[in-house]
Parts: sequence; C-alpha cells; structure tokens
Amino acid sequence: MKIKLIAPCGMNCALCIGFVREKNRCAGCNGASKDIHKGCRNCRITNCPKLKASKSKYCFTCDIFPCARLKQLDKRYRTKYEMSMIENLEYIRDNGIRKFIQHEKRRWVKGDKVYCVHRKKYYKIT
Repeated sequence: MKIKLIAPCGMNCALCIGFVREKNRCAGCNGASKDIHKGCRNCRITNCPKLKASKSKYCFTCDIFPCARLKQLDKRYRTKYEMSMIENLEYIRDNGIRKFIQHEKRRWVKGDKVYCVHRKKYYKIT
C-alpha cells in the first residue's frame, strides 16, 4: 500500500478490484490518466472543481466536507463493502496519511495477500 493509492474521496485503491485484478489493471485514482479505469477517470469527486481549486489531495479539506456526493458514496460502501470513505478521511485528517497506511495494512493485508472489498476475498499482492 502506498500513499498515492489513497484517492481524494478516501478510497484505498489497493483494495479495489480494478487495482488487484491482473487484466486491464487500473493504476488507482492518482495514477497516470491513461492507466485509470474509465469510471474512475470520470469520477465526480476526483474531478470536483472545489477540490481542484483548493489543490488539495483529499476531500476533508473542503469547507463542505462531507458533501452530498461523498455521503452517497460512503453510504453505498458502508452497506455493500463494510468500509467508510468518510471514516478514512477523518482518520487521515486526525492522524496523518502515514499512520493511515499502517492502519490499512493491519486491517486489510494478510501475509502476501490484500483483501479486495468489491469481491470480498484476498488477492496476491503484485
């Protein structure tokens, strides 16, 4: 897990099926544009004008955090995938990105495998 794999919304891209799969692998939301899955490239949160104007990496710096879009995404991920983007962002804000990465490793990594929240199973880290 790397800092660059944490998306502006708080998603840990290392846990995404797009990142862990072997074919047509996504580089994560902060990767090179050509290597990002189309759905992620067109994400309303990643492309938010307020986020771009602030030149911030994460949504928690916004004066309307959490916005309606983030709340909607968070609700879906809490329900379907047992994780929270808002909690992730609050953890980063309160503890820093390096401690968040350590926390994520303890939570989602077992040996040489990482848990994919979308498929609810472990994949070999490549």
